[in-house]
Amino acid sequence: MSLNIFCPEGRLLGTEGNLKKTATPMSLTEAEAKEDILEGVAVMCDADHNLIVDLGCMKGIIPRNEGAIGIEEGTVRDIALITRVGKPVSFTVKRVCTGAGGKLYAELSRKSAQIKCMEQFLKLKPPGSVIDAKVTHLETFGAFCDIGCGIIALLPIDAISVSRISHPKDRFSVGDDIKVIIKSVDSDGRITLTHKELLGNWQENADFFKEGQTVSGIIRSVESYGIFVELAPNLAGLAEPKFGAESGMQASVYIKSIIPEKMKVKLIIIDSFFGDRVNSIKYFYNENKMDFWRYSPENCHKNIFTDFTV
Repeated sequence: MSLNIFCPEGRLLGTEGNLKKTATPMSLTEAEAKEDILEGVAVMCDADHNLIVDLGCMKGIIPRNEGAIGIEEGTVRDIALITRVGKPVSFTVKRVCTGAGGKLYAELSRKSAQIKCMEQFLKLKPPGSVIDAKVTHLETFGAFCDIGCGIIALLPIDAISVSRISHPKDRFSVGDDIKVIIKSVDSDGRITLTHKELLGNWQENADFFKEGQTVSGIIRSVESYGIFVELAPNLAGLAEPKFGAESGMQASVYIKSIIPEKMKVKLIIIDSFFGDRVNSIKYFYNENKMDFWRYSPENCHKNIFTDFTV
């Protein structure tokens, strides 16, 4: 049985199938014949930017031009290889070779694993497909995510949640395993992701709260007319101005009113303070495909939605 599981790097490393396929020279030769996708830890990037992989039974070498799609063409920089040191990498086995002194080593290709992932997995996933991803690094404009075999896609900051954040680190940390939706694929094969549609619509989030409650939130924006407080990643309310309140503070807020037809939650800040708060993400959608998502309540005059079929 071929071991072709397309997932973010690191997911296969400790699995029974991966351990068996990397256990002996014979099992690696079998994996070569079946073009299995395997994983190992890159322990070094040498002076020529070849990745050295610990396979347990022998050393593996991923030549620089086999390190990732785009390295050979110059569209991907070598930093994409250097930063894999100490981390799992996906690969296929090209051949088991005999080196100096008769010592065996395996020639591997991460690029080949990525090509297989693009052709056999991602090309069969149209916009609206829900897939697993791992956050690899964060920039002010968005989060970069591994969506399979080290293939990186961008999750723009405005697609992370409905509640506005100043930086993706307000929602994610590097290494987080998350769910995402494929939003679009351009003519060059670059994939853009979205995330907010998985976090529930306005009403689903508002149903967790009731008028008269005092709950915790995070101050996301301080304006002259009021203060926006995030109650959940896809739900924020507007509080009356309060001296000393700053963006990023935690706040205890009194829920004054919840108005679905205006999609508003009116709040009063009881207290605000700086403190650590663990980011918590609840997914409301558990299917593999989403065609249409409407954030607005049915009786609201605003119509906020995402249509993945166009």
